[in-house]
Amino acid sequence: MRVITVNLNGIRSAATKGFFTWLQAEQADVVCLQETKAQEHQLTDELFCPAGYHCYYVDAEKKGYSGVAIYSRQAPLNVSYGLNWQPADSEGRYVQIDFAALSIGSLYLPSGSSGEERQAFKFQFLDYYKKILIEQRQQKERDFIICGDWNIAHKQIDIKNWRGNQKNSGFLPEERAFMDWLFDELGYVDAFRVINHATEQYTWWSNRGQAWAKNVGWRIDYQVITPRLAAKIKAASIYKDQRFSDHAPLIIDYDMT
Repeated sequence: MRVITVNLNGIRSAATKGFFTWLQAEQADVVCLQETKAQEHQLTDELFCPAGYHCYYVDAEKKGYSGVAIYSRQAPLNVSYGLNWQPADSEGRYVQIDFAALSIGSLYLPSGSSGEERQAFKFQFLDYYKKILIEQRQQKERDFIICGDWNIAHKQIDIKNWRGNQKNSGFLPEERAFMDWLFDELGYVDAFRVINHATEQYTWWSNRGQAWAKNVGWRIDYQVITPRLAAKIKAASIYKDQRFSDHAPLIIDYDMT
């Protein structure tokens, strides 16, 4: 089972850069998208629901902002739109598909980089989301893959200039402590790091300076999984041969036979 997650920074923009041509060749079973930046009624071209997929979009109320989606080859038994929390749901930040014993979510966690107000909202989001994550771990017979842009680099290995970013949103001590809690206390697993422990593995690069050319990046896109799935990971990669966005697709193959 191939699962791809990517923040597109505008699905229509990514389409013009060849994203859907690439996606067709990847033969993914589930595709999680973040920051679609479009209303579903604007996506009338059949391109935006590729052949062979069931497609589910959650839009932000504000046009040209946020938004998430999931494409799935297999029809899910249930689809959950949003987190049942209006401040997040009005910004289109979560969609989840459920199968018999597996749920896959597409998450776009807020950024706090634009100022104190948005950073405060980010912390509010994390506080609310904690309760949901705990509830998920209590579902002993169900596994989860939470794909998306978490907007937090967890450890020093996950960010090029870690020393200079300790006071910046995305690498604040409080944000990193949340990730510590997620993995060390709650027991979720960072799927990529199960089999790839290399340095300089990033999924996002600033548009400023020569960040992409110099690989001055951050690893802020994850597939966060329940522990039983860790042994099923067969391959994990970050696709960088083409650029569809300021983020790169994270691709993980699971042996679900």
